[in-house]
Amino acid sequence: MGDPKQGNQNTPAQQHNFDAIVVGSGISGGWAAKELCQKGLKTLVLERGRNVEHIKDYTTAFMPAWQFPHHLHNSIKDQEENPVQSKVYNEASKHFFVSDKEHPYIQENPFAWIRGYQVGGRSLTWGRQCYRLSDLDFEANAKDGIAVDWPIRYRDIATWYDYVENFAGISGRAEGLPHLPDGQFLPPMEMTCIEDYFSAQVKSHFDDRIVTIGRVANLTKGWNGRGPCQLRNLCDRGCPFGGYFCSNAATLPAAAATGNMTLLPDSIVMEVIFDEQKNRAAGVRVMDAHTKKITEYFSRIIFLNASTIATAAILLNSVSPVFPQGLGNSSGQIGHNLMDHFIGVGATGDYPGFEDEYYFGRRPTGIYIPRFRNIDEKTKRKDYIRGFGYQGIGNRMEWAQQSQVEGFGVDFKSKILRPGPWTMWLGAWGETLPYFENKVTLDQNRKDNWGLPLVRIDFQYHENEKAMKKDVQESAAEMLHASGFKNIHPFDYNQPGGTAVHEMGTARMGKDAKTSVLNAYNQMHDVKNIFITDGSCMTSAACQNPSLTYMALTARACDYAVSELKKGNL
Repeated sequence: MGDPKQGNQNTPAQQHNFDAIVVGSGISGGWAAKELCQKGLKTLVLERGRNVEHIKDYTTAFMPAWQFPHHLHNSIKDQEENPVQSKVYNEASKHFFVSDKEHPYIQENPFAWIRGYQVGGRSLTWGRQCYRLSDLDFEANAKDGIAVDWPIRYRDIATWYDYVENFAGISGRAEGLPHLPDGQFLPPMEMTCIEDYFSAQVKSHFDDRIVTIGRVANLTKGWNGRGPCQLRNLCDRGCPFGGYFCSNAATLPAAAATGNMTLLPDSIVMEVIFDEQKNRAAGVRVMDAHTKKITEYFSRIIFLNASTIATAAILLNSVSPVFPQGLGNSSGQIGHNLMDHFIGVGATGDYPGFEDEYYFGRRPTGIYIPRFRNIDEKTKRKDYIRGFGYQGIGNRMEWAQQSQVEGFGVDFKSKILRPGPWTMWLGAWGETLPYFENKVTLDQNRKDNWGLPLVRIDFQYHENEKAMKKDVQESAAEMLHASGFKNIHPFDYNQPGGTAVHEMGTARMGKDAKTSVLNAYNQMHDVKNIFITDGSCMTSAACQNPSLTYMALTARACDYAVSELKKGNL
């Protein structure tokens, strides 16, 4: 991308004025930058973290395990200093996550706020699973009579799913399920023999369930000048081959190629500046992360894509006589309705067969079992609403996994050098309902290193999620048992909210400005030239991984915003 700070402005006064400002450079921020720049807008992209250049700054991408001090394990000291982030990184990816010590927050109840402050954000380390939402999801709140209704339906976003999939590159297999719409897929990855067997068994025993390969943003062939995926399974180190979709390899280079993007890393957005006379956002107030110098930048439109919790914090910190409770917060909903999928619940089992078979190489995805609960009257549950989807993997135990093998010496070594049994792991991603009391607030008495109020997170799973978890374990065990697996063990790791890193919902879309923050085009009801397309816009969580929906909503909102600009409405 060249010098990220290089723009097209000529004088100091001009350097602070843009057509558009994008806050955040992760999955949704990268898409906003690409779309706005390609539509001709001079766009400033602000990232609070350091610059990361594609390929150049993937410093651990080719390092073998033995070159790390602890052979990829986190030290006890590191776990103590970073109790939240160290749950998801290792020595090779640590530099893509924040320091808990440097970036504290307040947990009313345990909540893992996983963050990556750098250009590209968490697009460098995401799980890459990509599934569309359907009208089962968009109509759910209205049908269940909870929260507020989505202001859109599948038909409003279907072509935008097509659009972003065709650019990002999603591998997968079409299955023809109305509640999990098919997309524009690259060739799917292969299942292992035990997964193929399990898929056939599930199909023969359950007429409401299928097992398919995971739909993933890893390229199974070269695509748009990137990839293909080298099947190294080192994605969280950054991919020098561009083998998976991330901002640094795809959207930001596309934005930079237009000559319309100015990218400023190490730029902490403190608040949005509100012009009371014009009743619109004028720009943003930014602090340099190192010098703490404050600069104001101005634009005609603003896209907030800082991620769910950070976007809510920026809005809550943007107070004025018109909006004393936070910018655009006349509904009182900003910061509320925080959601995250629950994970770490399911079952495992061993299969006593296929002893003469093995597999070759690696694969950066597993299998997927789409939601099969509360689809229709036949599948309706009495103990909970909504549903879950399983992600899983079937493989053969290698030596490192056979920790329970007994013995020592030559006999012990001989045992662990032989492959163990075939195993299957099934874990659910379950929907969490939008509870008003699950919320993000600011603590005005406690400040961070930049003088900003600490974020306070109050989040709990409720009875609906607890009842769903019970069914998750029982259903996983049921499928494994029906398929002939042995040593079946249901599990619940009791992981806190945030662990899925799918936080959503703090500035939800809706039809009524009295009960929601954004309209059908992700435009603020109260401040028309602000758009929010990160996870905070979600009205409900569904059970599918949400990033693909963020991409589609972002591209759609950018198209609408530029159209409104041209009409003189913004």
